[in-house]
Amino acid sequence: MQAFSVPVLPTSVRTRSRTALVASADSNFRQKLTQVLGGLRWQVREAEGGAQAWAEAEAAAPEAVIVDTWLPDLDLSEFLSDFRGNFPDVDLVTAGGSIAEESPRGPYRQELLYALRSIQETDTAVWKGALPLANPRSTVEIPEPPVNSSLPALFVPDGESAPIVLTAPASAGETIAKLATPVNEAPCGERLPELIGNAACMLEISRRVRLVAPRLTPVLIEGPTGSGKELVAEALHRLSKRSRKPFVAINCAATPEALLEAELFGHTRGAFTGAVQGRIGRIEAADGGTLFLDEIGEMPLSLQAKLLRFVECGELQRVGDNETVKVDVRIVAATHQALAQQAHDGGFRADLYYRLAVFLIRTPALADHAQDLPLLVEHFLQKMGRDAPLKRLDPGALAKLTAHSWPGNVRELEHVLERGVILAGENPALMARDIDFGMTVN
Repeated sequence: MQAFSVPVLPTSVRTRSRTALVASADSNFRQKLTQVLGGLRWQVREAEGGAQAWAEAEAAAPEAVIVDTWLPDLDLSEFLSDFRGNFPDVDLVTAGGSIAEESPRGPYRQELLYALRSIQETDTAVWKGALPLANPRSTVEIPEPPVNSSLPALFVPDGESAPIVLTAPASAGETIAKLATPVNEAPCGERLPELIGNAACMLEISRRVRLVAPRLTPVLIEGPTGSGKELVAEALHRLSKRSRKPFVAINCAATPEALLEAELFGHTRGAFTGAVQGRIGRIEAADGGTLFLDEIGEMPLSLQAKLLRFVECGELQRVGDNETVKVDVRIVAATHQALAQQAHDGGFRADLYYRLAVFLIRTPALADHAQDLPLLVEHFLQKMGRDAPLKRLDPGALAKLTAHSWPGNVRELEHVLERGVILAGENPALMARDIDFGMTVN
């Protein structure tokens, strides 16, 4: 068996002040990474998107930039390419652990990779002198790091594809070793940034979204009101090859039946009373991108037949027009109803249902993943803290939230917290008295 020694960085390198910039829309990811890098004596600046990261880089001149695998405002590949051109000396690493092409290898690259991998939810093994690898036939001896080493070592054993990362000692004489996820793959249980929650049902949604997003397969999202169906649809669009094209949403229940056809398919001038000029519909506006049909179960049967024709042949006819228009869209539909049962009972066209429900994703009620409540509360308070003083939650308030049944699900939670922030006034904490459920019935 081959033993690997731990390299010790020169004192001048270890003690030098340096700055890292973390760009991610996920505040939880930024916070964890900031804590790890802070422990390695980095000064950390945070950015929620690509534009802010660019401004922070110009202001702070960081030695390193860690960019999440998705930016809410800029295309990642274009951002990386442009950033390298304007900041050629900055060590640029993506959150997946991969190194941007042509990025210079800075003296702190190992620390950046360690910080990233240390926050990944990978299985750990306690150092006992040897660590089983992915290949059960071989082991690698890992000596305890020297006492004067401030940096855990990154090992890539010969013939092994999965690197091993030594983290800081958990206790005296004990070192934790991780089999790191391959740098070009996301951990299978990693959740999407839009979907807050680490419960098994939430991680399953993230898994299903990742699997189907790159395809053209129609997706039906079922779940109770307020459970985040539109967030799932947006994640499907973001991870698809159509992400640069429009994401167009229409609520079939909120649009009057008399106007829904014109809203979807468009109309010509004079097609009906009040049509003083022609306009394209939502389907045509989504050409090349994704059309999100929210509350598809509320669509009138007469209009379902016209939608079915479009789904089958990709052609639509504007109201008042005899010409057909070819449109390329991916359809994602959502409903809070049991659409299969509705189709069985005749309330929804069965042929349209089977066209839309090729791939099914179900969003759970908040009561089904109540363990995610503290994480959701933190997310919403952080979100509200962008435009007002950040509030914290008193234990009594958390207990009151936990005891609630949440018939309105995650949307209700957000509204209750927003109401509580207003009721709290200048108080830095939300107390139990500030938690008002309004007219909600438990």
